Amino acid sequence: MSGGPVVHRTLIPGLLFVDLPVHGDARGWFKENWQRAKMVPAGLPDVDFVQHNISFNDDVGTTRGIHAEPWDKYVSVTQGRVFGTWVDLREGPGFGAVVTREFGPDQAVFVPRGVGNGFQTLAPGTGYTYLVTQHWSPAAQADYVYVNAADPELGITWPTPLDRATRSAKDLEHPPLRDVSPVPAPPLVILGAGGQLGRALTSRCTERGIPFLAFGHREWDLSSPSTWPLDTVSPSLRGVRAVVNAAAHTDVDSAETPEGRRHAWEVNATGVAALTAACREADVPLLHVSTDYVFDGEAPAPDTGTSLRTADGVRAIGYPVDHPVAPLSVYGQSKAAGEAAVRAWHKTWILRTSWVIGEGRNFVDTMRDLARRGVNPRVVDDQTGRLTFAGDLADVVLQIVTRQVPYGTFHVTNGGPVVSWAEVARWVFEIDGHDPGRVQAVSTAEFFGERPHAPRPARSALDTSALTAAGIHLPDAREQLVNHLGREPR
Repeated sequence: MSGGPVVHRTLIPGLLFVDLPVHGDARGWFKENWQRAKMVPAGLPDVDFVQHNISFNDDVGTTRGIHAEPWDKYVSVTQGRVFGTWVDLREGPGFGAVVTREFGPDQAVFVPRGVGNGFQTLAPGTGYTYLVTQHWSPAAQADYVYVNAADPELGITWPTPLDRATRSAKDLEHPPLRDVSPVPAPPLVILGAGGQLGRALTSRCTERGIPFLAFGHREWDLSSPSTWPLDTVSPSLRGVRAVVNAAAHTDVDSAETPEGRRHAWEVNATGVAALTAACREADVPLLHVSTDYVFDGEAPAPDTGTSLRTADGVRAIGYPVDHPVAPLSVYGQSKAAGEAAVRAWHKTWILRTSWVIGEGRNFVDTMRDLARRGVNPRVVDDQTGRLTFAGDLADVVLQIVTRQVPYGTFHVTNGGPVVSWAEVARWVFEIDGHDPGRVQAVSTAEFFGERPHAPRPARSALDTSALTAAGIHLPDAREQLVNHLGREPR
């Protein structure tokens, strides 16, 4: 065949067949067996292979498997032909599904973790090669799952009947499908489980049956990597679906103090760098939550007739994802440093968000409480942006890590107009049945007076077009505010 590789899906989710161009002449043939720059755009997962194994098989009828290893692998034939077999041994409705195919040097197969792999040779002197995403070790065999190739329940018609095939003694002892314990789905690891986003994530995962392991600050202190419970999750994080880092030092004012400055950098920068290194070592994707505070707030106001633009010249409603960072505060500086550390690993998503509202102490609930107690609050009107509801942010996180959204940076906020904190407060009063005129608009300088405080970006609206381009849309902020407050405007 000519052209580039072509990827085909199969009955088993994640099991992919790849047609490979093979170039032949009088000398023989040549092929690119694995080429990331071509194969990932064609549809293969972006994985990092760390070990290359080759099995040479002298005779026709040599049969190996069926084994499901605790890693992904990419199998192909260097010479000869094989009859390949794959059995889904993962927990779920697809357990026991079988796919078979004869293939030679012109095809390869991506076999995801938890799918059993086996083959039988169709020609003498067959070479079978496979790339894997983790190093083999004797200890790793404890995580293998096996099924007997001769089990009638699989319904596999082997070209050479198995009673005449060459098989290992170990393969003869593998259990039938009915006795196999399914491979559990890999969990998400959620850090910062006690925060607004962390609570929303654990709630969503529970509702949807998504396996997860959640850690609060006490169980997983980002500032102290030597204490992290890596091996209680999985050996050094291996085998988890992804790590979601929703943990941070977010007290922007305390970060301006000597002690707070050190802690902010330990958590938001050096701790994040260590987490990124652990994910890279384990070949686990990392989703890191960041903030609008990495920008200086000098973006043109929406009503000035000027605007920011993306790198390709498109008008942006707020800061685009590729705008240079210029943080004003220690908190923003430490978060910007954390972003830089995360980018050292290519399997990462950075989600910048702003004005998060979720379960627990938050601005919206505080305003409602003040309204009901008859207090007329003073609220700043010279900081503008958009609300982000934690439940909607959690939905975005889960869509990104479960839908194989390309790695990169995304801005996530709810939709609607860019408003000030004072305008949000008026919305709360109105929706809860109070006079919005009771909200007293003041400047940031008037609000803080002589009290020490961190500088805040005056205009921090984030352009969400990159998220929209990925097919993810968030609802309007005011509509979600109505839902959050639990009643319609009156």
